[in-house]
Amino acid sequence: MTMKETKALTNLHPDIQQFQETLWSRYQEENKTVKPGQILFVGSSLMEIFPIEKMQSERNLGLDKHIYNRGVRATTTADLLAHMAVQIFDLAPSKIVMNIGSNDIGFGVPEATFLANYDSILTEIKEKLPTTEVYVMAYYPTNHTGKFSSDEDENQLLAKRGNDAMAAASKKVAELAVKHGVHYINANAGLTDDAGNLKAALTFDGAHMLPAGYDIVFQNLKPYLG
Repeated sequence: MTMKETKALTNLHPDIQQFQETLWSRYQEENKTVKPGQILFVGSSLMEIFPIEKMQSERNLGLDKHIYNRGVRATTTADLLAHMAVQIFDLAPSKIVMNIGSNDIGFGVPEATFLANYDSILTEIKEKLPTTEVYVMAYYPTNHTGKFSSDEDENQLLAKRGNDAMAAASKKVAELAVKHGVHYINANAGLTDDAGNLKAALTFDGAHMLPAGYDIVFQNLKPYLG
């Protein structure tokens, strides 16, 4: 599947596409002054809205490295593959924490395409950043039981993102991690209710988390960030 065909599946609103382009441009400018050898968070909106920079500015996180966030909303593995320089390589990080692919699932990108793209992402990182530690994340759980709004976009957001689908995709990502000799990490402890759904109090739309959810995720990630 070509990048054009993948874009056709996403059917993004022009405003979102414009936001993406603006964000990539902003990152490109910010990359000129980053300090190499730090920690990079990269992925789609689930990473973009991770308030790590606010957390770093407001409290002592107990880390000896700075965390840069290069998440971009509504992006797929194909998008990241097309923007590896600005989202990854320009920063020359010592560690990468990556959460990408949930939109492939949500947009209905064929699994073979999604996995091939993810495989290529990991291959390029190993080729260009051979000493960088890479951590690929299990996908977060979702919540289909709460009623967060009457917005039709919300129903579309969750339609293909059931917890079984996300768990199956996480297993595939874990297999890619073994293939490439990178770390696979599950930072979901404490996010789910007794039924295995993302806790309603931690999400505003059933898929994306509020800051309280990211506080939990950060504590789960922290052992890998030192």
